[in-house]
Amino acid sequence: MWSADEIAGLCYLHYRTRLPKQGKPDPNREWTSLAAVVKVESAAQREALDSPENLQVTKEVVAMGTGTKCIGQNKMRKTGDILNDSHAEIVAKRSFQRYLLHQLWLAASHQQCIFSPGTETGKWKLKPNIIFIFFSSHTPCGDASIFPISEPENQLPKPVTEGHAGGQSAECRSDHNHLCPEDERKSEKMARNCIIKRMKTDDGGCFSITTEDLVVQHGSVKREDNANQKSCQCSAEMQTANKESGLVRPKVVDVHRTGAKCVPGELDDARIPGLGYHCVGLLRVKPGRGDRTCSMSCSDKLARWNVLGCQGALLMHFLQYPVYLSAVIVGKCPYSQEAMRRAVIERCQHISSLPDGFLTQEVKLLQSDLQFEHSQQAIQEVQSNSKTKLVPCSAAISWSAVPEQPLDVTSDGFRQGTTKKGIGSQQSRSKICKVELFHKFQKLVTSISQEDLPDTLRMKTLKTYWDYKEAALNYQEAWRVLRSQALLGWVKNAEEYLHFT
Repeated sequence: MWSADEIAGLCYLHYRTRLPKQGKPDPNREWTSLAAVVKVESAAQREALDSPENLQVTKEVVAMGTGTKCIGQNKMRKTGDILNDSHAEIVAKRSFQRYLLHQLWLAASHQQCIFSPGTETGKWKLKPNIIFIFFSSHTPCGDASIFPISEPENQLPKPVTEGHAGGQSAECRSDHNHLCPEDERKSEKMARNCIIKRMKTDDGGCFSITTEDLVVQHGSVKREDNANQKSCQCSAEMQTANKESGLVRPKVVDVHRTGAKCVPGELDDARIPGLGYHCVGLLRVKPGRGDRTCSMSCSDKLARWNVLGCQGALLMHFLQYPVYLSAVIVGKCPYSQEAMRRAVIERCQHISSLPDGFLTQEVKLLQSDLQFEHSQQAIQEVQSNSKTKLVPCSAAISWSAVPEQPLDVTSDGFRQGTTKKGIGSQQSRSKICKVELFHKFQKLVTSISQEDLPDTLRMKTLKTYWDYKEAALNYQEAWRVLRSQALLGWVKNAEEYLHFT
């Protein structure tokens, strides 16, 4: 049992108490974004049968990331020792992979961990009483961030938000499902295309609109393979107030914009001032300072993880099934359930012929009512009378629930404090950069005898990072299917950036 607010509160507490001041923003002039992975573990089935009234659920932050920056393609390195993408969601996900690697090492050395043996030699699967929840203090950049900004003609009192209804009922406290029933009902309600939808104004107020009020013009782009038609949301007209029902009909004035740019060669944004500025449902790359990046938006990456799992190709060698997220929770900020659903779930819902074990997940999407203390919105509210220009914090913090050096603070893709002369040294590397995670993975492989290794690694002569990734055959097949049927135009790193050892 858990609620959106409970998960958000746990993450904020972890940020305040477990992360040092180093790498955090100066609240007088800086802001940052926060993301985390929370493990929710219910009592093992046997214990639950013995005493169902005392069912224990433990919630623990196992990975955390902060950050807002991304390096341009000219700063990318062929040695795998730089973090290309330091947005909080990606730092948290890579920190989570570091945690999973440690848990696999515990499994291989017959210690207590989150995995139990799979049915194939050398493979493991997540214990059935454990789930993972992803938390982000803000809406992911890219497609999930594109939704209407509206002005209500008369401000209505603010109803309870989707994330969690203030005080929990006794039903919520005693229920032993993973999801609190109040949130379960909200999640199901929001997942349906219900007639009345809620929209948020910039000041946090809410009002309802009916779906027929939103006039959407569709434009489609024809690809050579005639697959994956994209819709372009170009206009929305709102009617006047319905006096009988008392519903306020908002005047839609603009859309929330994302800095993420459409991928090269695909349909582009119309950039018409107002509602026609962006097209929705498109793949996007993160913006860089002049130098374009090769990093896909966080919305796109979440959609990918929702099909392929969060573990990546390397760890798939040791796993019978991908490690999926059971829920994605967003903190208090401008948010649209419809846009989140479109970006994370719906773009990939139609795909077929995935290899065994891979699924198109129906991940739960929820919003909390709790705001992150160092978010852009929170800092702006505190500094409303200040003339100081607010800027995003240049540092990124990575934290993993591992025994050795759990914390890592980086700037511009390298450990904070790295000089130009120090770039390329062991000391300059983040613990979650490609080469560091690869070396940890290789140590795990060499610690296991040949006969106990999974089939994809047994008696193989694999050398480079690329070799090991490509050898994870079922993962690569799932990724090929996903790219060909849904995420066409995904910007992949050139092979030359992956040939390090």
